[in-house]
Amino acid sequence: MISSVVAKILPAGATPEAIKHFIESHQFPIVENNTVTFVFVGEAQQVELRHWIYGLPSSIPLARLERTNVWYRTVEFPLGSRIEYKFGVTRSGHNQWIHDPLNPNIAHDPFGGNSVVHSCGYRIPEWSYHNEQSRSGHLIDLEIPSRAFGDARKIRVYVPAKYRDYRRYRLVIVHDGDDYLRYSSLKNVLDNLIHRLEIPQLIVALTNPGNRLQEYADDPRHADHLVNEVLPTLETRFPLITDPAGRCLAGASFGGVASLATAWRYPGVFGSLLLQSGSFAFTDIGDHNRSPAFDPVVKFMNQFRRNPGDFTKRIFLSCGVYESLIYENRSMYAFLNQLGIDTKFSEAFDGHNWENWRDRLRDALSWLYPGPLWVTYM
Repeated sequence: MISSVVAKILPAGATPEAIKHFIESHQFPIVENNTVTFVFVGEAQQVELRHWIYGLPSSIPLARLERTNVWYRTVEFPLGSRIEYKFGVTRSGHNQWIHDPLNPNIAHDPFGGNSVVHSCGYRIPEWSYHNEQSRSGHLIDLEIPSRAFGDARKIRVYVPAKYRDYRRYRLVIVHDGDDYLRYSSLKNVLDNLIHRLEIPQLIVALTNPGNRLQEYADDPRHADHLVNEVLPTLETRFPLITDPAGRCLAGASFGGVASLATAWRYPGVFGSLLLQSGSFAFTDIGDHNRSPAFDPVVKFMNQFRRNPGDFTKRIFLSCGVYESLIYENRSMYAFLNQLGIDTKFSEAFDGHNWENWRDRLRDALSWLYPGPLWVTYM
């Protein structure tokens, strides 16, 4: 264990008053250069740091400062890291995962959320916050009858603030669109990047699945629905550029698989893809060692890698270094380059989460669809 700031400041047997002063005079976790010190105060039999960094033990025990109820652990992280975590606290033989009581910063997701700490060098992008100077686009709710699924699907469409019927707009179709809105600040990102002239004015369709793991794992109904139902509806409703170069499919995790599979099943329809932490499990170079939910993904990916065809022209690929999927995504980057597809790959010291995907949106969108600023100064 690295010598901890806690052990330097608090002696063994520190009084409650000294502990209270220590807590009140620091922000937690304590970040110093490339180290982060996690602190928990409370009676427990055991306290563990639970995190989602692939390659480290998933549970790292905290040490108890002798004759106190203060627990601590100092861990080294690369500069610029963003870490989500919980504490596993054991009391009376029962272990419970909790947010860090000393850290108010929570990263929310569909499963609730995690405590989050930033090492030195990381900053939340300013273009992800609401900006009063950025004119606000608006969201339109649509319901599309689906022959493919035998039901009706609701989507939301982002329309830029300066929308005009006589213009032609590029289109981005986003998988898990509501989650991108809630957890990746997508509307703020679009408003701000358009205002800053970093991307052109876009129409962005926010789709959501029924049975996500089934539909996104190369379900032919999903590709049929997007290409033959969603796309024609949008082209009827909005003045869109009909050339494939003006169409992009986007998604994260299984949504990345769905984007790739749809473009592969309908080659030449989408000129670009935005794939974030794609769950690209395949077995042509070894077993996938993942849950059965990945079996149809593996079947698709093996087929795709054997016969990719000419399915799109540009791909932005991103993945967190702390994800187990980093290996598959690095392999995909090399594979796509060999195919001659114009591909850009972005890595970050982060995990499989919505804020990682948020932080890559500026680079992704401005590279796929550069706005007037980049067109002028690139």
